[in-house]
Amino acid sequence: MGLTDILFGRKKLKGAVREQLFAISTAYVTMEVELGLRFARAAAVCFKPLSAGEFVRAENELQELLDAVVQSSGSRVRRRTDEFGFEWIIVEDPDLEDVVTAVHAVASELHARGFGPQLLAAIFPFEGAERKVYWIYGFKRGAWWPFVPIGDKQERDNAEELELKAKLEPELPIEPDLTRWLGLFNAPV
Repeated sequence: MGLTDILFGRKKLKGAVREQLFAISTAYVTMEVELGLRFARAAAVCFKPLSAGEFVRAENELQELLDAVVQSSGSRVRRRTDEFGFEWIIVEDPDLEDVVTAVHAVASELHARGFGPQLLAAIFPFEGAERKVYWIYGFKRGAWWPFVPIGDKQERDNAEELELKAKLEPELPIEPDLTRWLGLFNAPV
């Protein structure tokens, strides 16, 4: 980024880091056996909406991509736009590894088609004894963090999140900066 970019407020978006996504597959054994968390049979990829000019070209390519993911994995894939205008690609399948592979395929294809900077996060819900636990993967930093919402309020259980961090840090690349642990309230999974 140059001086003129700083002065005029322009900055280039950081590309996506996709490879650490697979770490959730191996960490799942610990989640299930030691923590009693069960995969909730779905995950979602969130990305920024495209500009009007990019949208027409990307819309057809995105549908082709989703069709290919469905054929290769056998997973159910659907799209949704949330109340903030972000796009979600939701992958449903009872097998965590199939879902991780499909999410990675979606992220890889979006990146290959020039939309890597729009990739924001992938979210994987798990059913716990008391409440849902979400593991969120931030594409920009290539790291995971836990998210444990409390009820219907927009509050979270920070103590449980820190406990999950401590227990899974040896297996997952955890985001070290706690201020980046964004909560994705009302995610479509």
